[in-house]
Amino acid sequence: MGSKSPFHVDLMAVHSEVTGSCNLVIVKYPDGETTRFIVDCGLFQEKEYSQYNKDFPFEAKNIEFALVTHNHVDHIGRLPLLMKKGFEGKIYTTKATQVLSRYALADSYKVLKDVAKRNHEPQLYSETDVDKTKEHIVGFDFEEIQYINPRTKVTFLKNGHLLGAALILVQLSYPGEEDINLLFTGDYNNKNMFFDVPKLPEWVTKLPLTIIQESTYGDMNSNEITRVFEKNVLGKIADDGSVLCMVFSLGRAQEILYVLKRMQDDGRLSKEIPIYFDGKLAHQYTNLYLNVEIGIRDDMKEFLPENLIFVDKNYRPAVIEDEKQKIVLTTSGMGTYGPAQVYIPACIQRPNWLLHFTGFTTEGTLGSNIKETQIGEKVMIGALVCTKRAEVAYTTEFSAHAKADEMIEFLNQFENLRMVLVNHGEHDTKIEFSARIADEVKTKNVAILSRDFFFRIGHYGLIRQMSTKFN
Repeated sequence: MGSKSPFHVDLMAVHSEVTGSCNLVIVKYPDGETTRFIVDCGLFQEKEYSQYNKDFPFEAKNIEFALVTHNHVDHIGRLPLLMKKGFEGKIYTTKATQVLSRYALADSYKVLKDVAKRNHEPQLYSETDVDKTKEHIVGFDFEEIQYINPRTKVTFLKNGHLLGAALILVQLSYPGEEDINLLFTGDYNNKNMFFDVPKLPEWVTKLPLTIIQESTYGDMNSNEITRVFEKNVLGKIADDGSVLCMVFSLGRAQEILYVLKRMQDDGRLSKEIPIYFDGKLAHQYTNLYLNVEIGIRDDMKEFLPENLIFVDKNYRPAVIEDEKQKIVLTTSGMGTYGPAQVYIPACIQRPNWLLHFTGFTTEGTLGSNIKETQIGEKVMIGALVCTKRAEVAYTTEFSAHAKADEMIEFLNQFENLRMVLVNHGEHDTKIEFSARIADEVKTKNVAILSRDFFFRIGHYGLIRQMSTKFN
């Protein structure tokens, strides 16, 4: 049947920009039945959107199930709140993400508990909500077609963004109607140093599809990336300085450890210089990489540099006070949470230090604010007023997100692309990337997802758009 078929989905994004990832999908069948599910349920990390963390623009109890693309807090951090608000369904993801999420959710609870205490606010959710969430998570193998219900089948396809990360194919069916096929990219990358990323199965690329496409680096091509990390680190070390690296607990931390090891093995970085590694969750993930079969290639199992010292909160003050040359790796990647909140105020005021961010820093985070602050100017770090004296550097070379040209190549492999809905990107980036898709990709429709509009989708793609009437 054509676009007037009563079989359709209404789809919206809970957040218009990068963090707080959550897509609401409402499936309406010709027999009057309705199914509601969400894809991801993440925390908002930008200050200006923090009020959105407290509630959902839908009734949690009406959500039949949840799908999770990967184990980052901006994609899973509000799952316990969903449980608290009345959700009783299953949370489906990959087996690796199921293992990893147990650590992430427990850590996220502790971070949010500290933030609530500091701000004299109620906690978003309880430890009981976290435990309940863990019990509801179900892990699947990649490329296994799973029936969530008689009318919904889901396939997780390997994604290079992160260990366990997946593209999620959702196939919706009804007797006598053409299937509606939705592909959620999550945070997408086409490669990863720790595991192989296979090509998509041919049967997937031939499907008539509506793709929900991330756009984090939609304004940048892969040939625009300058590899500066090693040069920056070695330069500061040669000047008898020290380096503080902000890393994400999962993926980035292990990648930077490997890069430092490679620099040691090549003789470019002295093995005498101690490398301090701080962040409880990052330690836990690193142990999983080393000791648990969760998809790491055998040849990448030995990635730890020499003279590596694992640091906890008790040893942390000694590391900061010691004036000897060193390299420190700490979480979080944007500097907003974790031990970075202790290291950054101390190190940013020392001219012999280099503070190096190793990935994307969302507008409004500490990492972004430091970038905008000039040497000699004041910057607020929590309640502390600090003078920026240290060198600060940023690099996107380790990004776990594909760049614009790589995403265009990804989209062009599909033979029957009905619509592309762009999400997970800053406002101007999404506009620029959407225009490029319209020019370079064979598809009938391109639009930008937000909390302002529902897009009604059928087998043939876009039917119409409607205001959500949300605040």
